[in-house]
Amino acid sequence: MNTAVRLIVLNSTKLGDSSLVLHCLCREMGRRSFIVAVRKGGSRAMYLPFSILDAEVMENRKSDLWRLRGVSAAHALNGVRSDLNKNAITLFMSEVLWRGVQEGAAEEGLFDWCERSILTLDALEGDFANYHLRWLMELAGVLGFSPSFESMAPFAGENLQAISDLLSAGFEQFMLYPLSGTKRSAIAESLLRYLSVHLEVPLNIRSLAVLGELYR
Repeated sequence: MNTAVRLIVLNSTKLGDSSLVLHCLCREMGRRSFIVAVRKGGSRAMYLPFSILDAEVMENRKSDLWRLRGVSAAHALNGVRSDLNKNAITLFMSEVLWRGVQEGAAEEGLFDWCERSILTLDALEGDFANYHLRWLMELAGVLGFSPSFESMAPFAGENLQAISDLLSAGFEQFMLYPLSGTKRSAIAESLLRYLSVHLEVPLNIRSLAVLGELYR
């Protein structure tokens, strides 16, 4: 049985010279991994983290690792792929989901929200350096534990006032909220600790250091 699906790539693992295992988020199946054939020496740009793909799943009762075929990009994401900073933000966001959402988990509404958030970042112009902070706060809400002043207090340290301001800010105000690179990274770490406790999964996000370098 073959099924048409839309996928968001969270990460990929090379499997020999001609295949990739794609770790994905899927509306119908939640967090799941698939195998896809790739041409030797061919471009793998379509399988970068947070790519949004349409594909056909070839179900196999003998294996949990089903194959994809007829893979195509659902959105070009030119705004993300042509901007180093946006690309770094998507790497961060995809790593958070890859480490935080367990294989087989299916959180209602997560896929649709995630797709919208990628397309929003793709279309943004101007200042978007705070986007990943907004995204982390929204992610917590989608997963069922929206942060508040009280719940963030044990994690925020000296950044509690800034986090409180951001929690009550509208989107445009949030994007324009003045933060140094150091402060922004510290707030991201506080939000990751908050998420780690609620998800009961350690979120040691390596790509946060890349963002810290870009936004010093």
